[in-house]
Amino acid sequence: MNTARTATPDVSIVVPIYNEFDNLTDLVERIAQAMAQQALTFELLTVDDGSTDGSVDKLRELAATRAWLRPVFLARNYGQSSALQAGFDRVRGRYVVTLDADLQNEPDDIPLLLQRLETDHRVDMVSGWRKDRQDAELSRKLPSRIANWLISRSTGVYLHDYGCALKAYRRPIIDRIRLYGELHRFIPSLAKEAGARITEVPVRHHARTRGVSKYGIDRTFRVILDLVLIVFFMRYRQRPLHAFGGLGLWLIAPGSLILLWLLVEKFMGHAIGGRPLLLAGMVLVLVGAQLVVAGLIGEMLMRIYHEAGNKPQFHAEEYQADTAAAPVQPAPAVTEIVA
Repeated sequence: MNTARTATPDVSIVVPIYNEFDNLTDLVERIAQAMAQQALTFELLTVDDGSTDGSVDKLRELAATRAWLRPVFLARNYGQSSALQAGFDRVRGRYVVTLDADLQNEPDDIPLLLQRLETDHRVDMVSGWRKDRQDAELSRKLPSRIANWLISRSTGVYLHDYGCALKAYRRPIIDRIRLYGELHRFIPSLAKEAGARITEVPVRHHARTRGVSKYGIDRTFRVILDLVLIVFFMRYRQRPLHAFGGLGLWLIAPGSLILLWLLVEKFMGHAIGGRPLLLAGMVLVLVGAQLVVAGLIGEMLMRIYHEAGNKPQFHAEEYQADTAAAPVQPAPAVTEIVA
């Protein structure tokens, strides 16, 4: 298939790349073969994230004879989230597919995900599930299982496999989310926040045969920190006062009771100046008050973000009747009355 760059494709496939020189030729050919199995036109955006192994030259060479291949080159290594966002900023298709460049994802499964989006209009995102993972290293399997359980329980988006890069989306969902830091692991959670209806389908998985894995067990600790951010983002982004102010009130309440008790003790003639309880009460009240003020500042910042930045507070779509299926009713006759 040779989709011209001037035509608008049906599917945009985004692949972040970092030092995958040995896999690039097979990757591009296998994606082309997979997409030739169905009628949708496509483009392939390969986003090189500052590779140093010759991947840039190889992508230029491959793109010279393939109009549907659109390489994107980042100035340096920014990370997978930035590479994906660079691709998302350039997609043109009504469907967006992502997968890794290491060929552990099976390109022939792409039509499976697209078929689900085409036939089930209640679904906005299809996430791959590597049901039979071929990773031999316990250092990858164990952290992945822990992360999947922890993220599902914390965000309410229950998936077996958050780490599978093979996913398909309707374009409006991609347009509503922004990736930064290392939030690529939480795309399903961000998609849910953007209103996506998500499903999961089993896909094939292969052991890496070329190149070097970029993941290690240290990733688990970064996932936990990012998870804290995602949970806060999903629950309190539009009401930060409920987060900070609520915690502040929980501190102010016992602090106030302590100070009230000490005041009673003072009226009864007991010395309270050297009691540690006095310091504890004052600290609780002061810290609680600071948290309430932080929540108020957060509310003002959110108001500025939405009003001055013209950012929507919600996403909605209006019902459109299926004009192709519904019979067209003739317009009522109009009689013109001339005075």
